[in-house]
Amino acid sequence: MKKILYSVCILLAVSCTKFDDALYDSSPIAKQSIGPVYKELADLIDDNGWWFWAQEVSSDEVVFPVRGTDWNDGGKWRVLHQHAWTNDVDAVNSMWSHLFDGVREANKLLDVLSDQQGDPSVAVDIAKIKTLRAFFMYLAMDNYGDIPIITSFVNAPPFPFKSERKEVYEFLINDLKPIVSLLPISTNKFAVSRGMAYSLMAKLYLNAEVYTGTPAYAEAEAMCDSVISLGTYVLQNDVTSAFAADNVNVPENIFTIAFDEFDNTGFRLHMRTLHYLHDATFNMKVGPWNGFAILKDHYDNYEVDDLRKNDWFIVGQQKDVNGTDLFDETAGTKLVIDPYIPKLVMDASNTPNEIRNSGARVKKYEIESGALENLNNDFPLFRYADILLMKAECTVRNGSPGDGDQWFNLIRQRANISAIAGANLDDILEERGRELFCEGHRRQDLIRFGKFGDAWWEKSPSGPDKTTFPIPQWAIDANPNLGL
Repeated sequence: MKKILYSVCILLAVSCTKFDDALYDSSPIAKQSIGPVYKELADLIDDNGWWFWAQEVSSDEVVFPVRGTDWNDGGKWRVLHQHAWTNDVDAVNSMWSHLFDGVREANKLLDVLSDQQGDPSVAVDIAKIKTLRAFFMYLAMDNYGDIPIITSFVNAPPFPFKSERKEVYEFLINDLKPIVSLLPISTNKFAVSRGMAYSLMAKLYLNAEVYTGTPAYAEAEAMCDSVISLGTYVLQNDVTSAFAADNVNVPENIFTIAFDEFDNTGFRLHMRTLHYLHDATFNMKVGPWNGFAILKDHYDNYEVDDLRKNDWFIVGQQKDVNGTDLFDETAGTKLVIDPYIPKLVMDASNTPNEIRNSGARVKKYEIESGALENLNNDFPLFRYADILLMKAECTVRNGSPGDGDQWFNLIRQRANISAIAGANLDDILEERGRELFCEGHRRQDLIRFGKFGDAWWEKSPSGPDKTTFPIPQWAIDANPNLGL
C-alpha cells in the first residue's frame, strides 16, 4: 500500500495519510470526507473489532492452541473454536461495537447530505456511503441475526428495537438496488465501486435462504454475472499476487482494506502465527508471538502438488535468512514445524517441542523481509476468485452437478491441480475452503452448507443457536430493547 500512497502525495505535493480524499472518496459539496467510514474497516481484521477472527477461529480452518503458558488468554480463543462462547466474550463484545461504529459513521455523513438528496451532483456520494453502511449492516446481520435498522445519527432512536433478520435483509436489498447503477466502474480497490456493490449483493442473495428461509440463488448468480461482465477483474496467473505486500493494483481484488505498517496499522496476522524464531527467517525487526496454526485436517485437504499448499503454509525445517537451520534452544531441538497438533490445550504433559513447534503456520499474506509488527498488505474483502466460485455454486444449485465446472475448474487449474468433471456442492465447499482460506468466509460458508454444527478436531457437535452470535450483555444493559 505504501508505494501508491507515496506516489499520490508526490503528485499532489501535499501531506497524505491513508484516508486523505486523494486516495479515497469525498463529498465535494458538503466537504465532508468519507474517510472515517472507510477507516472503521481496518478495525475488523485483528482484535480491535474481531470480525476476521470470529469467522476463522469458529470454523474448521484455524486454531489458537494453548501453548503451555501462552495463548490461554482467559479462554477467548478456545471458546470460539469449541462453539462455547457467551454474550460476554471479547469477540462478541468488540465485533458488535465496531460494526455499528461503521453504521454510525455512515449515518453521520448521510445526515449532512440529507437536504441535498435531490441534487444529482451528490447522488454518487450518497450511493457510496449507503453502500458502505449496507456492508457494515450485512456483517452485523450475518453474525448476530436480528439487529436494529438505524438509518440516521441525528434522529436515531435512543433505545432502538431489533428487526428480524429477514426484514434487515430486505432493507439492505431494497436500499442497494436503486443506487448500484450510480456507482463508478473503478479500479480503486479501497473505494466503493459498482463491482464492490454487485459483490455485496451477490453475498446477500447467496445466503438469502439462511437469512430469510427463501433461497435466491438465481439472483445471486445474476449478481456474479454482473461482476464478471464488467470486465474489470481477472484471475491472476499465480496464487500469491492477490496477497502480496504491494497488492494495490492487483486486478483480482475487488474491494480491499488499505493497510500500512506505519500509517494504517491493524493487520498483524504474521505476528500471531509465526514462531518466536521466525524473526530470523524474515529478518524481522520485532519478535513474533508463536500462536495460531491451521488445523491438520484442513492442511491435509490440499493435494501435494497444490501450489497453495507450498506458497501459503510453513512446515518442516525452518531456516534463517542465510539458509542456516534454526535451532530452538528452549525445545532442545531443531526448529521443525509439524502440522500435527497434539491437543487444543498443551500443558506439562506435552514436550516443549510439541508445545512450541506444532501446527502448520500461515504465510498466505506475504511477509516482507524486515517486516514490522503491522503488514503493508491490503486485505481483500471481495476477490474475483470468490465470485467465480459463487458463480459455480449458484449454477449447481440452480441446475445440476457439473453445471459450474467451467468456473470451478479455473480455480483448481491455477493451483496446479487437475480439473474435476461433475463437481457437486461438496466439491465446491471443499474448494472454497482451500481457495478462500483465511479470508473471513469459512464460517458463513459452513453455515450455508449446513456444516457449521459438525464435529471437528477438539470440537463437539454444536446446535443451530451457534450459527449466530448473541448480542453482547453490555449492549443489552445499555438498551434493554435489544434483549427482547
